[in-house]
Amino acid sequence: MSERTGYAPWSLTREAGVQSATVDGTIKVPQNIQPVLDTGFVDEKGDWKGVKSSDETFRIDATHEGVPNGGVVLCPQTADRDFIDMTGFSNLFIAYKPTRGGNIAQEAVMGPDTNTFANLTPVNAASALRGLTDPTGSSFGQSLLESSEALTADVWNIFYIGLDRLANQKLLQFKVTNNSGGNSDITFAYLRLV
Repeated sequence: MSERTGYAPWSLTREAGVQSATVDGTIKVPQNIQPVLDTGFVDEKGDWKGVKSSDETFRIDATHEGVPNGGVVLCPQTADRDFIDMTGFSNLFIAYKPTRGGNIAQEAVMGPDTNTFANLTPVNAASALRGLTDPTGSSFGQSLLESSEALTADVWNIFYIGLDRLANQKLLQFKVTNNSGGNSDITFAYLRLV
């Protein structure tokens, strides 16, 4: 480890503008590079909070089978994971794999009322998420509403939702309307990004 010597900012020598003096007013300043790893912090309650990292793989939801034309489903929908917790996450990939090509409508909505939003319950389940998503705006708008998106059958159709549009949403679902013209099995998946 290398060190350099410098005048302490409080020393009389420095204040007087003298570069040398009979009394030592210097301090040793270590100069080294040391790697640091940030793995989290202890919050005000003394609980350990780890640093979030992006999901590495998509979480694939159970398939909605035989969704009729005009039919509406909520994604995700499995009993153990019926909402997306975006706490600590900024952006999101979502994906759909339908068995029939055609259009869907999708909307970000509040998750089921069987879960809490932090400590608030009940929530207004399946209602449109609203927020101030435009930095120049002055009124609340829908966080995400896409009235017509074309999907290709039997492949994953992947979409990126950025700009922190759904960042930190604690109880998120997507309301999906099948507008393909006929019945379709629809599988949903998501991957969260820090």
